Amino acid sequence: MSVLQTIILVTALAGAASVLVAASFSVALLSKMVNNMVSLSVGILLATALLHSLPEAFSMEGTNPQLLFATLLAGLLGFFLLEKIALLRHDHHHEGDGHHHHHGHDAENAGRSGWMILVGDGIHNFVDGILIAAAFMADYQVGIFTAIAIIAHEIPQEIGDFIVLLNAGFSRARALLYNFICGLSAVAGGVLAYFFLEKAHAAMPYLLVIAASSFIYIAVSDLIPQMHRRPHWAESLRQTVLIACGVGLVILLSLLH
Repeated sequence: MSVLQTIILVTALAGAASVLVAASFSVALLSKMVNNMVSLSVGILLATALLHSLPEAFSMEGTNPQLLFATLLAGLLGFFLLEKIALLRHDHHHEGDGHHHHHGHDAENAGRSGWMILVGDGIHNFVDGILIAAAFMADYQVGIFTAIAIIAHEIPQEIGDFIVLLNAGFSRARALLYNFICGLSAVAGGVLAYFFLEKAHAAMPYLLVIAASSFIYIAVSDLIPQMHRRPHWAESLRQTVLIACGVGLVILLSLLH
């Protein structure tokens, strides 16, 4: 088997495996408690962005911190504008109705967060494909261990993504399908890296920052406001514990990685 064929096979397996494992955990343990598990997702998304993606981006050689921060700002503002455009289109569509249904408006907000998480997840998996391809091009054994490490590290993020999609109104089958498609973006990253490794490597930190910006924006703009609508003491304590569990899960797998 050629190096390119190996890269395609392993990136496809890596993209699919983390999604399937995460979905099995989510469906079996979490899908009946989606509202509460949103808190876990907030911890996972913020920890993935702030403790994994951004440090990795800033630690890469030849990066300009100011340009990376500018990319982070552009990413946050870009997702804000995308959501604003969707809101304006939605409000224009309902002009003249005379009233809005609050529950329907919440569903629209959740739906937008679902599509945005898919964009961020696709970019993140694309970068993982570049990492796997670069490792295989250096050494076959290093490539295998890199793929295993990436699968292990992706599982908590995919759990978080899956919860966001369920919360956004996606059916379990639809959420799994879209997550699976995003996972296969790792194949595109791997193939691109095989032919244009130097250029792909140079773009990696900025792609990581954009993916991180989507996770931060969704957690802070869409998920946390949903949590604040349940301001009871017991619920607030449960939310805090679940956020801490999400952060702890990412930290634990980062240490193992």
